[in-house]
Amino acid sequence: MGTEKEKEKTEAAEELDTEESEEAKTDKSGEDAANTEPADGTDALKKALEEEKEKLLRTAAEYANYRTRSEREKAAVYANAVSDTVSEILPIADNIDRALEASKNAPEEFRKGLEMIANQIAKSLEKLNITAFGEVGDTFDPEFHNAISSVDSDELESDTIAVVYQKGYKIGDKIIRHAMVQTVN
Repeated sequence: MGTEKEKEKTEAAEELDTEESEEAKTDKSGEDAANTEPADGTDALKKALEEEKEKLLRTAAEYANYRTRSEREKAAVYANAVSDTVSEILPIADNIDRALEASKNAPEEFRKGLEMIANQIAKSLEKLNITAFGEVGDTFDPEFHNAISSVDSDELESDTIAVVYQKGYKIGDKIIRHAMVQTVN
């Protein structure tokens, strides 16, 4: 009996060893599966990280575009406001210029007063970055000048301005008012 018990113990021990070795094999294959899972998980994490990075880059680019568009719109609103205001004041400046031209025989004090007002208007327009254009002898450009009539002249070349009826004004590249001129054929 003692030997039978030892045999049983030995057989039980062998069975345990076999079970343990099978479990160890299963654990190793499970570890292999676990090792491959983190690799797959790492790839998935890398892919998710790249997607998030792409989203952040797009958001940053959209914000930069928004900021530049807002600055451009703000500048355009300012230019439009100045343009609208100045276009209402330009007839007054034109009348002062006409009065100055007509006052050649007027008293000196009266003429000086008109010159001072004309200079104030010119300085105010200059501060607002508004420039006048359309002088006699300039080349005619339909983008800037509005030709009312044309005349033949031996003194001036063809497509030049002979007479300026009304000066043109612009702020930057924006035309506030086209110059009304007479051109040479």
